[in-house]
Amino acid sequence: MTLSCANGHLSRSRLLPSLSSSFSRLQTLVFELQRWKHTFVGESLRNSIRDTDSKSPLKLGLFDPSTWRTVDSRTVGIRKSLISSSTLLVLRILRSRGFESYLVGGCVRDLLLKRTPKDFDVITTASLEQITRQFHKCRIIGRRFPICQVHILGSIIEVSSFDARQKNVKERRVPNSCAEKDFVRWKNCMERDFTINSLFFDPFDCTIYDYVGGIKDIRTSKVCTVIPAHLSFKEDCARILRGLRIAARLGLRFSKETADAIQAYSSHIITLDKARLLMELNFMLAYGAAESSIRLLQKFKLLEILLPFHAAYLADQTKQQSDESSVMLMKLFSNVDKLLAAERPSNYYLWLGLLAFHLALVEHPQDALVVWTLSSILYHGTWSKATEFARQNVKGHDQFVPEILEPSESKSDELLMEETYCLASLIKSSVDALTRIDVLQQSLTRYPEFLPCLGLVFISEKMGKNVAELFDVLRKDITSCDEKRETREINFELLKRGDLGETRFVLGKVIMDTMNCELTHFKSQNVALAEKKPCLLSALFK
Repeated sequence: MTLSCANGHLSRSRLLPSLSSSFSRLQTLVFELQRWKHTFVGESLRNSIRDTDSKSPLKLGLFDPSTWRTVDSRTVGIRKSLISSSTLLVLRILRSRGFESYLVGGCVRDLLLKRTPKDFDVITTASLEQITRQFHKCRIIGRRFPICQVHILGSIIEVSSFDARQKNVKERRVPNSCAEKDFVRWKNCMERDFTINSLFFDPFDCTIYDYVGGIKDIRTSKVCTVIPAHLSFKEDCARILRGLRIAARLGLRFSKETADAIQAYSSHIITLDKARLLMELNFMLAYGAAESSIRLLQKFKLLEILLPFHAAYLADQTKQQSDESSVMLMKLFSNVDKLLAAERPSNYYLWLGLLAFHLALVEHPQDALVVWTLSSILYHGTWSKATEFARQNVKGHDQFVPEILEPSESKSDELLMEETYCLASLIKSSVDALTRIDVLQQSLTRYPEFLPCLGLVFISEKMGKNVAELFDVLRKDITSCDEKRETREINFELLKRGDLGETRFVLGKVIMDTMNCELTHFKSQNVALAEKKPCLLSALFK
């Protein structure tokens, strides 16, 4: 029995279970009331922290110079050659004009962990206006924490000012127990999220400044907030998502206080701007740590807010089977992680395409041969190569329930093409569950315990159309584009920019690798083991 697709699309009324109009309206009403409640609570918390809990770091008892330390960067193997030439030039120019300047934040953390920083952030004693006068091409961006974007040597370096970050800090007088430069750096630390992100590095005198125990927390593989965790997350609940992606990417664990505060305040991310949610989720899923990010999001009950259908699927899979390696969603993102890294990310098209692909298979399980053929056309770009390759490899496919059905060996090429096209149409339709709340609620009817859900839809319909275009598998321009490909290696620059041809190619590879984990036809591009495990800095504490 085959499915017929009129104009490339199946009728949604035939594909999704129907709900009575009154029940649907009731669900929508309950959802909106719950969403309003979370928004109201979030606003109340922000007002509360401003009115009653915004105590100064000095009053909180966080000022303790006896705990401050400096470390010679050469003793931990950090060389100046590890820093980009454009970043060093920015630092030198600022210093030559009489301003203090340092590397700060995650780049210092990553250098300590022997990892390649995603980018380099600079902080200086110059004001934002003074920074703009030092460089030919520089502009100020941001409202809450304005910074300068410096265009230099073909790169963009973000430069912040001590003055801009600390304009609201009440302590202006330097205590007698410390030097003024130390006090300025310490105050800046108090404005930051986690201790491991609060390190300053002067690459010219090879000194790392640590005022909040960041190096010790790196050594013990912990993620801790700078100020008490409940105050930190009340002040900015986006720190919860940043903390999760840091822990996922670096393989760290949360301190008990931080973990408890995440559990308590995780639902407040519903108050964040949709663009911010998309940015944070992209950092989690497009930089080589998607699988571990999904696990942490699930653990702290954030996945059911951000990706409710996939959260419901994983919860159901946990009840059905104990072997996580047989869960197709996790296998897909595990294979994505083998290709991506902080220095070679993808555009959001890739992970959104995988989510839509998987959602379609859960709702409409497919013949393994059809899935192989679709992934092969995405990878090879031509139907002749796709069908031949699919038939050769389908017998070794992995077993995934409920997504994959046993392959039909007697299927003609004509029927295979028709069913593959229908699958592509189903995937394009499933994108709507990521962009429209009504379609999401409809899809969730297969998991009644998740209705009504508190999930957010933060993917725009315009983005959804771009993702759906990945699966226009019969368009002639796909074939012509892929025939020009001279190598099977991934062009990560194109992938980062969201090039549709490159994204299709990688999408096809990921799906085929997932269908057969023993596949040897493709060159492995695993991230090195050293990139996956943090380096313990015990030498600093002997």
